[in-house]
Amino acid sequence: MMQLHISPSMRSITISSSSKVAAARYISYRTLFHTILILAFLLPFVFILTALVTLEGANKCSSIDCLGRRLGPRLLGRVDDSERLARDFYKILNEVSTQDIPDGLKLPDSFNHLVSDTKNKHYDAKTFALVLRAMMEKFERDIRETKFAELTNKHFAASSIPKGIHCLSLRLTDEYSSNAHARRQLPSPERLPILSDNAYHHFILSTDNILAASVVVSSAVQSSSKPEKIVFHVITDKKTYAGMHSWFALNSLEPAIVEVKGVHQFDWLTRENVPVLEAVESHNGLMNYYHGSHVAGANLSETTPRRFASKLQSRSPKYISLLNHLRIYIPELFPNLDKVVFLDDDVVVQRDLAPLWDVDLDGKVNGAVETCRGEDERVMSKRLRNYFNFSHPHIAKHLNPEECAWAYGMNVFDLKAWRKTNIRETYHFWLRENLKSNLTMWKLGTLPPALIAFKGHVHIIDSSWHMLGLGYQSQTNIENIRKAAVIHYNGQSKPWLEIGFEHLRPFWTKHVNYSNDFIKNCHILE
Repeated sequence: MMQLHISPSMRSITISSSSKVAAARYISYRTLFHTILILAFLLPFVFILTALVTLEGANKCSSIDCLGRRLGPRLLGRVDDSERLARDFYKILNEVSTQDIPDGLKLPDSFNHLVSDTKNKHYDAKTFALVLRAMMEKFERDIRETKFAELTNKHFAASSIPKGIHCLSLRLTDEYSSNAHARRQLPSPERLPILSDNAYHHFILSTDNILAASVVVSSAVQSSSKPEKIVFHVITDKKTYAGMHSWFALNSLEPAIVEVKGVHQFDWLTRENVPVLEAVESHNGLMNYYHGSHVAGANLSETTPRRFASKLQSRSPKYISLLNHLRIYIPELFPNLDKVVFLDDDVVVQRDLAPLWDVDLDGKVNGAVETCRGEDERVMSKRLRNYFNFSHPHIAKHLNPEECAWAYGMNVFDLKAWRKTNIRETYHFWLRENLKSNLTMWKLGTLPPALIAFKGHVHIIDSSWHMLGLGYQSQTNIENIRKAAVIHYNGQSKPWLEIGFEHLRPFWTKHVNYSNDFIKNCHILE
């Protein structure tokens, strides 16, 4: 058993064993004190160095020599070569980022060629970094230019008429002139009173696209629980009237009723009643804006591809078409109707819309889906700031940029309430103001002036009635599409165009009658 004896003078310590054989050991107190002091000074450094070695992987060292190589440079104040090289490289990158790229610098076509040039021409680090920067900037410019070219080509594709649809219109127009059945009265004379009977559900569709009209009407009839209550009023232009009439005369949707009228057949649509539209059609600046070059003079370096796409879409020629503005004249065109549902030609009806006639609009004129809140942020995030130029003093004075927008395309109109308002006059006023301002107040055609004209006259309906964005949002939720009452292919990628989204097209094509001889002979969507 070990025993510890401290002398009375505290100058020595004796350590002895209980064994009589073992000799006692004497340790000076001063020596012990100095030893403890040195250990107290060294232990923190040992702990820190051990922690550093562990964190940096020195625990993989299997020998004192390895540990020495790791700790030696630190103890001597040296820096690892890799750290020095990294610092030098960062310094070179900072210098190159602000340096002008020499004119006429020949750039490799790929990274492999860059590596080859570096070996053959013995590039130093600075030259390598400069060439690499120039290559990256060139590739970025090329990608950007390609994206703008793609958007321009897509705009032209969206604005053009596909060969098959043009063929369909021509063949049906020819059929109208040669086939008496294609010219038969729509509807039959004994059913004409139904066209103004408010006991029926009246739909209004304005279009010059025969194929699109056929899908809208057939999908609505097929989705209805009471198709005998449906009356469709299809309005088209003079050049398409014969073909449109032929289609619905030859492809009956009984028991539903379909009426086809050309704008030239409405006595009310005179230049005296729609003077602003005459101004729109004859305004030289407007014609050049919508039909001129969309790229010439544009500074593409100061815009983004998304803004450029939006600008191209807003310059679609359809926005100066009378058919597109016609919805603002529905109360005058159908003076005997009290309530109607207006549908765009790029929608598909998937659910019975009869309950819309039971929706109480609470004295308002326009039942519409708002577009400022919803799951899809890209589609359902539209406020007035997305449509109007709030740097314009007239816009800033009259509108709130954060006010929620609503959608055209599937609207319930209370025509009795509408006739008591000045909506049409307000619409005309703001169209004139935008013309006077050289089209600087808003973009995107007929919706912005309608957002102003219907201000205070909109009743928001449930968003499940109208799902938007299938013409520009490829990531649309498929389950949500199946649940929606009406799906809307608003945007450039219409389902009848080659640029339409393939995975969203079947919701539309299932309503195309591919067994029809005219469809087959014109090779629609083949």
